[in-house]
Amino acid sequence: MGPVVRRPVAGIVAVVLFVEAFGVAALNWFLGVVVDHQKMSLAGLDPDMMSTSSKAGGIAFGLYFAVCGVVALLVAVRGRRPAGLGRILLISAAVVHGLLGAFAWGLVGPSAFLYMVVVLGLIVLLLMTHDGEEAPVGAAPGGGPRGEGGRAAPGVPPAEPSAS
Repeated sequence: MGPVVRRPVAGIVAVVLFVEAFGVAALNWFLGVVVDHQKMSLAGLDPDMMSTSSKAGGIAFGLYFAVCGVVALLVAVRGRRPAGLGRILLISAAVVHGLLGAFAWGLVGPSAFLYMVVVLGLIVLLLMTHDGEEAPVGAAPGGGPRGEGGRAAPGVPPAEPSAS
């Protein structure tokens, strides 16, 4: 896949994750307010604690999806695949969407399941697309052959970057 295809996928994933971050935070905040106003209790739990926990969980998951969205946005801007912590965050977001999709089928219905599977597919597509311009294993950072110790060989000028 060329850069024309990778960047829009990463941009779409970023937008979806940002919208989802806002939606998850807003939904949990709303549920916390409802529990607080109606003084609901579940098996004798303190309603204030349930309200606070719902709001805190919404903020935590909202920030988690927002950070994953930032990683996807950086992939879109830089045009390189995610690495290190960013890759781990996106993999964990894919796992979370897989689990939420499994629960959504039984609790909410097929439409929520379909949404989770589409987001899961987008994240996996983002993770599976790769740079076509990766340097060969024996190449120096400047593009020339490597000498001893991994440095560019003496007397070899660095290769010009390709304009593709």
